Amino acid sequence: MKYIMVAIWSAIFGEILGYIVSQLNAGTYSFVGVAVIAIIVGEVALVAIPAISGSATPKETSSEQ
Repeated sequence: MKYIMVAIWSAIFGEILGYIVSQLNAGTYSFVGVAVIAIIVGEVALVAIPAISGSATPKETSSEQ
């Protein structure tokens, strides 16, 4: 379920950002292209960020003597 929600919100925010950037650069706006790129970036971030953060946490050592 979280993958679907990330895809939906990535598409929404990607469309907003893509529209603003295309208007500032006087470029063309592609609805489908922006949505696909935003969904891919969102899903990669969903998988990569916890993997990177999880490997950065220090290992707990037992202090039992």
